[in-house]
Amino acid sequence: MTVPVADPEVTPGRLKTWLFADTTTAPDEHLGPYAAEQETERRHPWWKVMCLTGVDYFSTLGYQPGIAALAAGAVAPIATVVLVLLTLFGALPVYRRVAEESPHGQGSISMLERLLPFWRGKLFVLVLLGFAATDFMITMTLSAADASAHVTENPHVPDFVNGHEVAITLGLLALLGVVFLRGFKEAIGVAVVLVVIYLALNFVVIGVSFVHVFEHPHVVGDWMNLLQTDHGSALAVIGVALLVFPKLALGLSGFETGVAVMSHVEGDPTDTEEQPTGRIRNTKKLLLAAAAIMSAYLIASSLVTTWLIPPAAFEDGGAASGRALAYLAHEYLGDAFGTVYDVSTIAILWFAGASAMAGLLNLVPRYLPRYGMAPEWSAAVRPLVLVLITIAFVITWIFEADVNAQGGAYATGVLVLITSAAVAVTLAARRAGQRKLAVAFAVIALIFVYTTIDNVLERPDGLKIGALFIAAIIAVSIASRLLRAFELRTTEVRLDPTAELFVRDCARRTIRFVANEPDDRDREEYRRKVEQILDDNDLPDSQDVVFVEVTLTDPSDFESVIEVRGEVMHGKYRVLTLESPTVPNALAAMLLHVRDLTGVRPHVYFEWTEGSPIPNLLRFLLFGVGEVAPVTREVLRRAEPDRRRRPHVHAG
Repeated sequence: MTVPVADPEVTPGRLKTWLFADTTTAPDEHLGPYAAEQETERRHPWWKVMCLTGVDYFSTLGYQPGIAALAAGAVAPIATVVLVLLTLFGALPVYRRVAEESPHGQGSISMLERLLPFWRGKLFVLVLLGFAATDFMITMTLSAADASAHVTENPHVPDFVNGHEVAITLGLLALLGVVFLRGFKEAIGVAVVLVVIYLALNFVVIGVSFVHVFEHPHVVGDWMNLLQTDHGSALAVIGVALLVFPKLALGLSGFETGVAVMSHVEGDPTDTEEQPTGRIRNTKKLLLAAAAIMSAYLIASSLVTTWLIPPAAFEDGGAASGRALAYLAHEYLGDAFGTVYDVSTIAILWFAGASAMAGLLNLVPRYLPRYGMAPEWSAAVRPLVLVLITIAFVITWIFEADVNAQGGAYATGVLVLITSAAVAVTLAARRAGQRKLAVAFAVIALIFVYTTIDNVLERPDGLKIGALFIAAIIAVSIASRLLRAFELRTTEVRLDPTAELFVRDCARRTIRFVANEPDDRDREEYRRKVEQILDDNDLPDSQDVVFVEVTLTDPSDFESVIEVRGEVMHGKYRVLTLESPTVPNALAAMLLHVRDLTGVRPHVYFEWTEGSPIPNLLRFLLFGVGEVAPVTREVLRRAEPDRRRRPHVHAG
């Protein structure tokens, strides 16, 4: 359930009250914790939402050219062209299809979730969430680390600041946490300002750099001579570029964010939630525009930084390490303009962390609570913010705020998500009978598989960090599922007219439900069941007996809507049928709903299940069945503390 807000004048735990101040109690307290409808999201023109994505995507210009030069050397521009081709003809078509298949911002993870049923699907999603967490967390720490590099390398900053990159990075992360603890409101307007200023400043820096190249054309000749000396032929250069371009994978970040924020995109007036045609079309414009802008900047920045910056300056501790374009801004436009550029870069890098934090705060509740795999406090923003900022502190301390050291982990998270998206759209095209399109997507998926494997082999630290996140998410998820096993998992209970007629008729006397596991559903089955219940519980007659039969759906699901249907079997026996991932929780929810509907406390009758209670408990946890009677009673006890209002449970 959602955590109720305590009165600070009554409850001594004022800190706890503040932490959970953003949660509310559901209108029907015995229903599941997510029954309340979500507030409708405000919509914006696609180009504004592109800027929200851009604080993550475009901010990589702050460190991408330096990482590319360090990883690929003189081949960096050619490798960048390969990366751009993969962006425009690989990642872009994939995510345009993701936008079609998942128009409410669930992303590629939800597409793959639908392909695998039961616990396999849940485990697969947890693994992908681990890599998504790696992507977003490293976005926060890497962006803050690069912002601190721009601070310490600025010539107007006092010398005593140098060497304190870790402290500055921690301070920026702490400031980010403070913003979210105070209440982070929609900030698309801020994102638009930051992105416009940042792209304009980069346009100036790159433009002036090209002017310098035209004035000193020998730098291009020197670069071409170096390529020929080191690699011999143009074919060899292209071969090397194909081999090293996976190291530049940071330039692919932002696509998953693009589809994640598409719920903010304004569509057509005729759009519906079932058919948001305009929103899908405008999201495709967003993805295309972002990819085109970023591709142009990536190629241009890679060229000027490779031509104009000495290779030694890219090394760890060098003047251009993690800040190649800032180096050119100071070199060719002076320290005053360079300082303005640094401030703009610091702002957008810091705000990229805000974008990543917002993504995590939306991503974690989107899946884990629905699986029952998140603690109750995850419904509140502030406790989750504290946990995420603490993790960011630890990552910063481990990597010592080094941008290059974190690049592998960031690239791994990005590439795994894009690869999973490519696989998802391949399967979606195949299911739709689009054979040629499926083959094209399969080729793209294979390229991303190669890119991911190459990146992991080159920089295994990214996989290690991803594995740590996966292990942590799985451990927390299992513990949470066990702790929350006895909660009500129902968002709504609906009775059809026949079922409601049965209930209201019995409510005039006594409501007696008999839990029955259906077999043949013949007359003899119901007759024997009635005789047994009457004998076990010493009941006078079967006048008010109504059978309840639960059919199991996917037991790995947590929450559900219960549709109760009434029917008369063999002209005599009244039967209520319903479907649910778990039998005891569904019965408890139905009993409470009937009590609230009629004002009468119903009775429910069970048979004891044969066998050891331990295997039966495991059957309940994994498969939604087991020893139904005591579990139903426990769910009712937790949902309704007042014994005078709690439905009666009988077992015989």
